Amino acid sequence: MTELQTTGEVPHRQLALTARLNTSALDSRRGVVRLHPEAIAALGIREWDAVSLTGSRTTSAVAAEAPAGVPAGTALLDDVTLSNAGLREDATVLVAPVTVYGARSVTLSGSRLASQSISPATLRQALLGKVMTVGDTVSLLPRELGPDIPASRATAALASSVGITWTSELLTVTGTDPAGPVSVQPNSSVTWGSGSASAPASTPSTAQAVVTGPSQPELSVADLKGAQAQAERLTEWLKLALDQPELLETLGATANLGVLVSGPAGVGKAALVRAVCAERRLVELDGPEVGSLRAEDRLSSVASAVSTVRDGGGVLLITDVDALLPDTADRPAEPVATLILAELRNAVATRGVAFVATSQQPDGIDPRLRAPDLCDRELGLSLPDGTIRRQLLEVLLRDVPADDLDLDEVAQRTPGFVVADLAALVREAALRAASRASADGEPPRLTQDDLMGATSVIRPLSRSATEEVSVGSVTLEDVGDMVDTKQALTEAVLWPLQHPDTFQRLGVAPPRGVLLYGPPGCGKTFVVRALASSGRLSVHAVKGAELMDKWVGSSEKAVRELFRRARDSAPSLVFLDEIDALAPRRGQSFDSGVTDRVVAALLTELDGIDPLRDVVVLGATNRPDLIDPALLRPGRLEKLVFVEPPDAQARRDILRTAGKSIPLAPDVDLDALAGELDGYSAADCVALLREAALTAMRRSIDAADVTADDVAAARENVRPSLNPAQVDSLRAFSAAR
Repeated sequence: MTELQTTGEVPHRQLALTARLNTSALDSRRGVVRLHPEAIAALGIREWDAVSLTGSRTTSAVAAEAPAGVPAGTALLDDVTLSNAGLREDATVLVAPVTVYGARSVTLSGSRLASQSISPATLRQALLGKVMTVGDTVSLLPRELGPDIPASRATAALASSVGITWTSELLTVTGTDPAGPVSVQPNSSVTWGSGSASAPASTPSTAQAVVTGPSQPELSVADLKGAQAQAERLTEWLKLALDQPELLETLGATANLGVLVSGPAGVGKAALVRAVCAERRLVELDGPEVGSLRAEDRLSSVASAVSTVRDGGGVLLITDVDALLPDTADRPAEPVATLILAELRNAVATRGVAFVATSQQPDGIDPRLRAPDLCDRELGLSLPDGTIRRQLLEVLLRDVPADDLDLDEVAQRTPGFVVADLAALVREAALRAASRASADGEPPRLTQDDLMGATSVIRPLSRSATEEVSVGSVTLEDVGDMVDTKQALTEAVLWPLQHPDTFQRLGVAPPRGVLLYGPPGCGKTFVVRALASSGRLSVHAVKGAELMDKWVGSSEKAVRELFRRARDSAPSLVFLDEIDALAPRRGQSFDSGVTDRVVAALLTELDGIDPLRDVVVLGATNRPDLIDPALLRPGRLEKLVFVEPPDAQARRDILRTAGKSIPLAPDVDLDALAGELDGYSAADCVALLREAALTAMRRSIDAADVTADDVAAARENVRPSLNPAQVDSLRAFSAAR
């Protein structure tokens, strides 16, 4: 580490350090540079003070202590900060103290999705405490480091506004007031724009409506793949209500128009409205932003938007209206909600004005919004299927330089993805292509490997709030035993997805569900993982008891929500482990009828008026005799598959698979061992080898392999868990079917 001194009347300390990439996830893209404590002392600053970083350009960041073991002459920078300073790894960076002022205002530019979806308040919260200069690239990842930075509240708002793509979104600082390095403060005005900011601003107390006139939209109606019918219907409604109201009035009908557009998060509800209203005046209000304000400010924001649209005519759009007007069935309604509804009613009643609201939770909206004088019409957007996903990918990639791409393969690998997820997938693939082009010095081009690699990183919004079974790379072909089980699962799950034309040609509906029953530890969950990997399914797993709740209606609601998520991420698999706890025989419980109502809700979901499409239900239990018989009739869990305990050959396959990663000594005979493990389940066999490896470690922490003596010692600790009486009972149940 070398200390340099710049020229000038007031000399200051400056260090020439070696720039290294900081790989810590904690610091990732948060604008923090890690320095050795000696470097911080040499600069005459304290930890969490700002420093300037000079490479081919000068930027600023917050300095913090580096982890132990980092050399004194090294500065750890994240990839964005390296880019801002115009540096490559192992280059020399000049580090010096710098004076930073609290920003009165900051303007930024970003993608159209970010600038239209993220409110200024959320943007300010995400950038709080970050140091930046004009021309810098910044991420939306909150700093959340240092004693003066509280935990950010922006994460949930960003996820609901932009979806999972917010973590990879990069913005450009286009203006600051004052000029020079500034720090975003709670009272800074942080806005979207392309020019420099100069006027000071305070934190707004109301949300401003965005007013747009006729313009060239980013997406045309032709680009709305999978939503053409809804777009045509909305276009027709707007034409009659706004352009030809006399036709309706001649027929004795009012020309009022209120529409609720519902659909899964990220499916393109607001984009649909904006594309249809491209030639009209659109006044847009963000529901979550307005809903986060105080009651009087909420009413003021809505009243201002209504006044704006009534003065000039056009369409009033409120996105995510459930955040502004939530359902109050379980609590007293706020008086302000009644006043907001009155303002919206005035807007709808005005000639030349239409009202459109979007929601991803239509059941969570104040029911008064669906009154005949407000939103009397509804449009639903569904999850795109494989064909629609391919068409959406074509739209997203039409201007991207790329090699020959097999978009059909990508579409098949992305079940449950909406257009926002596909945009995130394309962005992740672009990052991979750009990184490769930067390293090779070649023009960037997107490849099939970039897209396929991105599928392992991007998780769809429909599954962002739910736990899933870990799928991995094991397929049904890797399961050496369980022939009958694999065949039943292939017929019930994979054939309907892989050969739907055959089912249609033969005029039969595919099986709705399968019940796996057998002793504990015999591989029921393992085969479900293999099935999900073979069919590229999204798996929603829940243990029966997890859905039970003492509050009236809560358990039934949890069942409906589980199946709603499964429909939204189809093709999918609903795995109900320990289903006997969820659906016991009705009339035999003493819980005020909770389990009876849950069984009824489950039966309705499986075989009700609203059919399951591309959703298969798998139940698993070791007590099939306790399950309500109505659940096991045809049309529900109609296939009952007995998962037999492993025989000697199956135990041999299990031991060989589990022993692939364990260095076994030549004296370990797995074939002979498998024959001696009568009564051991699959889980017992795996546990035996794990205990043998631990025994070898106890013998010598430097042990190179596991010997036969280690296996023999492990057998003293790992005993067979199969209960012969239970196995006989399950076999008798199987024979009686």
